[in-house]
Amino acid sequence: MTSEPIEPDLGGLLVPLITPFTPDGAVDTSALEALANHVLDEGAAGLVALGTTAEAATLSRDERHQVLDVCAAVSRERSVRLIAGAGSNDTAASAAELQDLVKWPPVDAALTMIPYYTRPGARGVLAHFTALAATSPVPLVIYHIPHRTGQQVSAEVMLELAALPGVAGVKYAPGGIDAEAVTLLGSAPSGFAVLAGEDSVASALLALGAAGAIMASAHICTSQYAALIRAWLDDDARTARALGHRLAALSVALFAEPNPTVIKAVLHARGLIATPDVRLPLLQASPETTATALGLAGW
Repeated sequence: MTSEPIEPDLGGLLVPLITPFTPDGAVDTSALEALANHVLDEGAAGLVALGTTAEAATLSRDERHQVLDVCAAVSRERSVRLIAGAGSNDTAASAAELQDLVKWPPVDAALTMIPYYTRPGARGVLAHFTALAATSPVPLVIYHIPHRTGQQVSAEVMLELAALPGVAGVKYAPGGIDAEAVTLLGSAPSGFAVLAGEDSVASALLALGAAGAIMASAHICTSQYAALIRAWLDDDARTARALGHRLAALSVALFAEPNPTVIKAVLHARGLIATPDVRLPLLQASPETTATALGLAGW
């Protein structure tokens, strides 16, 4: 790497796109393109490709490249931000995957998860991201979701990560609001974006100072989630509280079964994707859960 990556503006609503499938199980690139444009038309500031919601773990290398091709083309055409999921709990493999992102110039940043399963501890997490940030061609957005990784990271360590050159922010999904969240949001340095990543408490994280949100729930009622973020950023607490309470209930319903099963079922029910299919080990959402989410969405 010859120069430090320029940190992008990461504020606002970023939607981590699902991967729609055709009836024969292939990636439905036409539906993905239409869905990307739909959420942008409804007020999203940018897109996230190949996150957890995209079922990236079950996509082949060629399929992941298909997804990036579509999202990069839409991002270029619409002049919006694009974050791509990349990396694993293997530092060397993560570095190689990050280098591969140069093939898609519209990618502004990489969403890279705290090492999962091996749980390397605070020193290992710092060493992992120090190594990746030193060579990545794009800035890193750390994905902190201890529910999936089994690795807790304190606000103190997160602030050390924030000080690394080439680290632009964090998708913060700690499972709730606690003293660590308050400390991080009260101490985050300029140029380091804390993005709400826990949909049901995103409004509270925004109230505490989050710069925006990466919200899978925002596939549904996108304009309302975008309005929620704008209201908090504009210090319009009355509007934000009302929206936040209502949308939190919708988010809970959309995550009542493993993500993205309910979101896909709702999108299919509204004719936005051809099938509600997910790949094993996920199973399709139940009709009852889907109906509850549709009702809360007003669909």
